[in-house]
Amino acid sequence: MRPEPLPDKALKLGDAVIVADIHLGYEVSMAREGFYLPRIFHEVVRRLRSLLERERPKRLIINGDLKHSFIPEWREREELEAFVGEVAPLVDELILVKGNHDVGTLWLRELGVEILDELELHGWMLAHGHKLVEGERFIIGHEHPSIRLRDEVGAIVKVPAFLLGEDLVVLPAFSPWAYGNDVLREILSPFLRAHDVSTLRVLVPLGDEFLDFGTLGKLVEILGRM
Repeated sequence: MRPEPLPDKALKLGDAVIVADIHLGYEVSMAREGFYLPRIFHEVVRRLRSLLERERPKRLIINGDLKHSFIPEWREREELEAFVGEVAPLVDELILVKGNHDVGTLWLRELGVEILDELELHGWMLAHGHKLVEGERFIIGHEHPSIRLRDEVGAIVKVPAFLLGEDLVVLPAFSPWAYGNDVLREILSPFLRAHDVSTLRVLVPLGDEFLDFGTLGKLVEILGRM
């Protein structure tokens, strides 16, 4: 079974919808460092609820980094409880595949959230992507893949992207604050470092559609000539 990318920065696989890198509590962490950002919790929940109401999956799988801070934040438990309360009623199962940011989340099992290190689904291994695991075909997050584009007036914008291969799919970050890592310049995930990334297709969500930029290797080659 092939995963189906959705323009909502999500993936559909069978009866499951998969998202990655929501990073709840990012604004609180940034405030601690002196950077003040608008709270986007309600926007994230609204987008996710809209996605679930449209696709009507039986399972929502968060493929790592539901939360942001590595240390407990004063509002973290309240925000996570509110998140589960908003989205759990729309699915039969809510599953968290733990990412490197998801420390101290085991208590979410009390709310009915299934928490796993990896999950095999329809021949694909779901893992967050911050460390290598055994398997043959993988769906990961962690990388926050993006590419830089130049618009018609010469401004450079960074846009999130899916990376799609025969045995590897990389999800863009669901969080609006996760601007992403420019995969044309640098690769972070050990999965991508161990993979021939030049063969991965670059698909950029735009509204209700996608822009297909072809393979990463060809895109790097073309931009290198410009």
